[in-house]
Amino acid sequence: MQPTRRKPGARSGSTFAMRHLRAFGFWLVILAWAFLNGGFHELVLTPWLGSSWAPLASGLLLSLFIFMTAHVAVPRLSPTHSGQLLAVGFMWLLLTLCFEFVFGRIIQGKSWTALLHAYAFEGGNVWPLALLVVLLGPLLAARLRGCE
Repeated sequence: MQPTRRKPGARSGSTFAMRHLRAFGFWLVILAWAFLNGGFHELVLTPWLGSSWAPLASGLLLSLFIFMTAHVAVPRLSPTHSGQLLAVGFMWLLLTLCFEFVFGRIIQGKSWTALLHAYAFEGGNVWPLALLVVLLGPLLAARLRGCE
């Protein structure tokens, strides 16, 4: 008995699930980058650049790491159209925001005011830029790769 062939462009449930499982794995890589970047920020950048420039350098560095992860992820996610890449970016953004608020609130005990302060472009903070890279990184990386 021969396996059933899908029509080109037809969506397979297992392909959909595998794409999102792989995307989750790449988000875990982004999470690891964020933790490493935070340590680098505290141990190296702040003493070297000072508290006014370290957040900017750290945010730009994290954005670069996020984009590099997206660049590596795109061919492994096997997208067939840009909507899938936007869905991955949206998934990464939701996971990031959920982690940020749960970790900040429950583990670190930060107030809502303190958590929301991270979303303002003040004092060299570019966290909102990193979130934009999280959202659009897969789509932009695919375009850079010529996959779209």
